[in-house]
Amino acid sequence: MSISITFPDNSVKPFEAGATVLDVAKSISTSLAVLRQTGAFVLAAAIKALHPETRLGKGAAQEDGFFYDTDRDDRQLTIDELPAIAAKMAEIVKANPEIKAASLSRSEAEAYFANEPFKLQLLAKIDGDQIDGFKLGDFFDFELSALLPSLKDLKHFSLLSVAGAYWEGKSSNPMLQRIYATAYYKAAELEDDAKRRQEAKERDHRNIGRDLDLFFVDPKVGAGLPYWMPNGATIRRVIERYIIDKELADGYEHVYTPVLANLDLYKTSGHWEHYREDMFPPMDMGDGEMLELRPMNCPSHIQVYKHHIRSYKELPLRIAELGMMHRYEKSGALSGLQRVREMTLNDGHTFVALDQVQEEFKKILRLIMNVYEDFNINDYTFRLSYRDPKNTEKYFDDEEMWTRSQSMLKAAMDDLGLDYYEAEGEAAFYGPKLDIQTKTALGNDETMSTIQLDFMLPERFGLTYVGNDNQEHRPVMIHRGIVGTMERFIAYLTEIYKGAFPTWLAPTQIAIIPVSDKQLDYAKNLKTSLLAAGLRPELDARNEKMGYKIREAQTNKIPYTIVVGDDEVNAASVSVRKYGQSDSEEMPANMFLESVQAEVKNFSRDGKHKRGEGAKLAD
Repeated sequence: MSISITFPDNSVKPFEAGATVLDVAKSISTSLAVLRQTGAFVLAAAIKALHPETRLGKGAAQEDGFFYDTDRDDRQLTIDELPAIAAKMAEIVKANPEIKAASLSRSEAEAYFANEPFKLQLLAKIDGDQIDGFKLGDFFDFELSALLPSLKDLKHFSLLSVAGAYWEGKSSNPMLQRIYATAYYKAAELEDDAKRRQEAKERDHRNIGRDLDLFFVDPKVGAGLPYWMPNGATIRRVIERYIIDKELADGYEHVYTPVLANLDLYKTSGHWEHYREDMFPPMDMGDGEMLELRPMNCPSHIQVYKHHIRSYKELPLRIAELGMMHRYEKSGALSGLQRVREMTLNDGHTFVALDQVQEEFKKILRLIMNVYEDFNINDYTFRLSYRDPKNTEKYFDDEEMWTRSQSMLKAAMDDLGLDYYEAEGEAAFYGPKLDIQTKTALGNDETMSTIQLDFMLPERFGLTYVGNDNQEHRPVMIHRGIVGTMERFIAYLTEIYKGAFPTWLAPTQIAIIPVSDKQLDYAKNLKTSLLAAGLRPELDARNEKMGYKIREAQTNKIPYTIVVGDDEVNAASVSVRKYGQSDSEEMPANMFLESVQAEVKNFSRDGKHKRGEGAKLAD
């Protein structure tokens, strides 16, 4: 007789009945997850050895490290204490005491954790009288998966940071202090990890957003509600104007619709039934009317469609909007511009006849890929997202609709000849979709764009059009987002570009620095000419040293810094320095203006990146 055990790294191994915990631990001693679980155990032991008054919560291995939650009465543990804790861990590891599997009776465990309220809560969730765990000297901990039998492999670890974490992830529970750490079997792996983390820190859009004064979020006035500063607002405005122009040229009609609607609208659409946990509570207007902050724009665009009797001659009817939406995100999930409570979606809905679905799908996909090319986004994959047929609560219950729409979406992708993979359980509640998964600057997958087929909402809202047979027919609705929300897209771009935005997107494109006040009039005239040409210059006339001004322009990652002295005034020229370069080039001022205009018009592409080099669609 044998048993199978699933380990933290999701591997499953068979063992003969009667195998000991030590046998299991030895068999998986090469597992990184087990190494990190052991790290969490030793971290807790070190904390208790240094600060016995600290109350422990729970620790665990993670994909990129491990953590342990702690609590104190007087003050929470700080990052300044991490070196001492790391030194204590190193001392324990060097001594290499034996880690023993141990069991306590429930009464023994309750006595041991008498002053540990969070551990007592965990104990209360365990059935039976025996509490299984591990001991390191006098230190005992439980709710741990297998640990390494020896600490000799735990030499290469690093304590990284501390942050607040609600007990068991619930905002109604006390806030504990979580210590984050990581561990590897080899020193070189730990060094590589440190480099990756430093790169992540340098690319973090929250840090860049602060340094370049793009946006801020103040929890005191609204968690998850970003304020766009002039620099960030400029980037956003450029993108919004760009995408509106693209959509208008592609046959979309842009609209504005309210961010509030009667709750009944979302009951009809099914959002209230399937999406209620992500919606804000309704507002009672006192006269029986209940208003809701919209979580999606599609019901609003349906109202635009319904406002007139529609003919087959109008189809495909394309409606688009930079539509503001609100989602109820828990405080612990909010993060910069990535996860917010108020967002503006580059949204669009096309109403088509059944026989127009495939051509419209192809047209939308072509638009998406064209936009990607302009932003130089070239690392992406296609995911067909289907419903999970077993999850009857999440997905609209209409077997025929799902079968029909999923097969239609798959047939469209096959006809286009594009590679894709399929993912069950990733569909919207009302229909399947094509998700375009992009790679972030740190290599993570993120859904950037989506195209969704929807037979449900036209049915629920009774949408019709008059066909060429003079009879009423039901349209198909296609939901699509080109670049997602402005918030998440700008976070993505900030990290991809590391804050050094291409010239066409940069909030300030050109810094003008006169050598002295003698050249100030020339510099002002130069700024006027650049503004008139549609560019975004900034004149630095402060009473500071020129070297300081140049360094600051570089720190602010301004694409071009131009210096003007007497020679430049006399020759009607500029001394130009590109961001990231140490050399300057002198050229006529009008030639510089024309070159920057051309660069902006070409979306800051270099000669290696030409339109049409991306993936192609079959006609």
